[in-house]
Amino acid sequence: MSENKDVYAQAKSQMRLSERIAAALPGFRGYKEKELRRESDKLIRNHLYLKLSKDKDNVRTIAQKIADKRYLDILPDVDRLNAKMDRIAQKVNHASYGYSGFYDVVKIKEESLDRMIAYDNQLLDTVSALTSEIDALKAQLLGGDYSNLKSKIQGVADKIEMFEDAFDKRAEVIMGVTA
Repeated sequence: MSENKDVYAQAKSQMRLSERIAAALPGFRGYKEKELRRESDKLIRNHLYLKLSKDKDNVRTIAQKIADKRYLDILPDVDRLNAKMDRIAQKVNHASYGYSGFYDVVKIKEESLDRMIAYDNQLLDTVSALTSEIDALKAQLLGGDYSNLKSKIQGVADKIEMFEDAFDKRAEVIMGVTA
């Protein structure tokens, strides 16, 4: 399970006295709660981005180890993996977090923001599985074991693709189209 399951409740409990007083005002309360939900989700996505960035650095280390041993037939696979990691990390970093314009047809409601937070928390679990796979491959290479590299790199690539597919469904989940 992920470590950020209740970020919204934490954020709400850490409001200053002045924020709590303002939150009690009619009209401002709904705005403040929506803002807390957006900020909570932004924190979760920021955590996702940081984990993916660390994974990307580990993939670079893996590429360096493979290049040092002159396994040139595997380097294109690792380069594609590296490019994919970079693209997905940037996609997570620049993803929308629940704002809708005043004149937008589709309005983002609190329930949608709650779905977004829950979905992004599930994505943390997926990234943790990806991190474990990358860490295991890195440890194997640091231990001097270069067996089954192609299949292990393909396993990491498959996990990255699964994460990207799940992340791409995020907008549908927020709108309530899928669960």
